[in-house]
Amino acid sequence: MKPLARYASLANYVELTAALGVDSAALLRSAGLDPAGVRLQDRWVPASAVVDLLERTAAQTGRADLGLRLAELRRLSHLGPLSLVLREEPDVRSALQVLVRHENMYNEALHTRVTTMDGIASARVELDLGTVQPDNQSIDLAVGVLHGLLRALLGPEWRPLAVCFGHPEPADGTTARRMFPGSLRYDHDFNGVVLYEADLDRPNAMADPQLRAYIQQVLPPATDRQIDTVGRVRELIEMLLPTGRCSVEQIAISMGVDRRTVHRRLAADGATFTGVLDDARAELARHLVAGQRHSLGEVAELLGLSSPSNFSRWFLRRFGASPRQWRAQA
Repeated sequence: MKPLARYASLANYVELTAALGVDSAALLRSAGLDPAGVRLQDRWVPASAVVDLLERTAAQTGRADLGLRLAELRRLSHLGPLSLVLREEPDVRSALQVLVRHENMYNEALHTRVTTMDGIASARVELDLGTVQPDNQSIDLAVGVLHGLLRALLGPEWRPLAVCFGHPEPADGTTARRMFPGSLRYDHDFNGVVLYEADLDRPNAMADPQLRAYIQQVLPPATDRQIDTVGRVRELIEMLLPTGRCSVEQIAISMGVDRRTVHRRLAADGATFTGVLDDARAELARHLVAGQRHSLGEVAELLGLSSPSNFSRWFLRRFGASPRQWRAQA
């Protein structure tokens, strides 16, 4: 089964192509993607089609820096509910660990890993598309987004030791030199960002409990109640399940409220936390079990279940078949 990616991986694509004077709808169709669906950020599409789209767009616009320009437009909020979770992590290391564990919820082809040696840390990104195809723009986008996240976590004054790309230097490297002054490495043996290991243990620069309390005070109740509580809780559950910290208490922290408020708001919408959790787990289970990328033990962990046996019993109750039977039928 080929890896999938969410349309969220194309955030700001339409706006950027409009600024470059090309027809985004025609390009999306040429890559086999639905122009009307690009606004549905949570819709899954083949990751190879997203990669192909970026290469086609770079070729048509003559912009070899397309992936980097997309990365410049990204904000932490484009990670959706994951951004709320990252803000709560105490340090950079734990924030990266959460990001790595959640990346398959957004892009199954993207693999990030962090290694350390002799005081130096390397955050490396790879794309596994199941096919051989040009992917320079997608690599540039992934590295650029990773660099931007690290700057958000470490503060605007932070500078990496190196920003590395496995591909050769483009003819026009202006954008790259502006984004990563003095730290560029091309034709490297990996794609990613190199930094001091000590940076991983620095406090999360985005964490601000006082700001959260202030926002609660100044937001009018009407604005607060317009939030789709069930939808927000559902998204946070999907993000937190693989971390092993999916509880109503953690959901409440991410939403900036207490656990009783979460229960009360869900009840007002005719829902319960247990019910939303079970439904979210079921939807993820259908996708993960039907695919072949993860072993059933890994699926159990990604769904936040304590053991493969507990996962099997839960799956059988929910779907009337064992995970192995479901995978074989799929």
